[in-house]
Amino acid sequence: MMAELMAKLESWNQQAFLFVNASEHPAASVVAAANGIAQWGIFLVPLLLAVLWLWGNPANRTGLLLAFCGAEIALALNQIITLLWYHPRPFAVPIGHTLVEHVADSSFPSDHVTFIAAIGFGLLAWTRVRWAGWLVLAVAVPVGWSRLFLGVHFPLDMVGAIPVAATGILAIAPFRRWAELKAMPNFVEPIYRRLFALPIAKGWVRA
Repeated sequence: MMAELMAKLESWNQQAFLFVNASEHPAASVVAAANGIAQWGIFLVPLLLAVLWLWGNPANRTGLLLAFCGAEIALALNQIITLLWYHPRPFAVPIGHTLVEHVADSSFPSDHVTFIAAIGFGLLAWTRVRWAGWLVLAVAVPVGWSRLFLGVHFPLDMVGAIPVAATGILAIAPFRRWAELKAMPNFVEPIYRRLFALPIAKGWVRA
């Protein structure tokens, strides 16, 4: 029964992949856009975190720290999953068209979507800038699409990233009070103020 269910799931996974994956002769503009999103889209997330830290409300900084740490935990969980279960990437099956080079490691779950989704969940849970959380989650959509289109992931790699991301955020949640009362005032904030003493003094960033 379980084997039959897994076979059906894998069949759907491959069919959905072929639906999104690039055709044999894709438009150069679409390939360029997909490459740009796949390579650089994820960097919008730490950039946003930096902007919120440097120029946003300092009351949100604990939430920013927790979101980032939760995302790192989620990525660590991904590594454990890949050690326990290997799922080939599309080009290792082989199936579809692969337009970028990628190491033939396990495809499940997607590190990109895991990281982005975890940050989005963390911002929604622990900051007052909920718009930023929804924006980050929205970024996960084109990033996920680009990696399917380019042929380095399956759809279930993206779907599976969501619960892993949520688990990372839940795992860091018990440390919220400690981060708020100990880590931030005694460690993180003093280091930040020392490193950014000049920009803070000039009023370029917030103290």
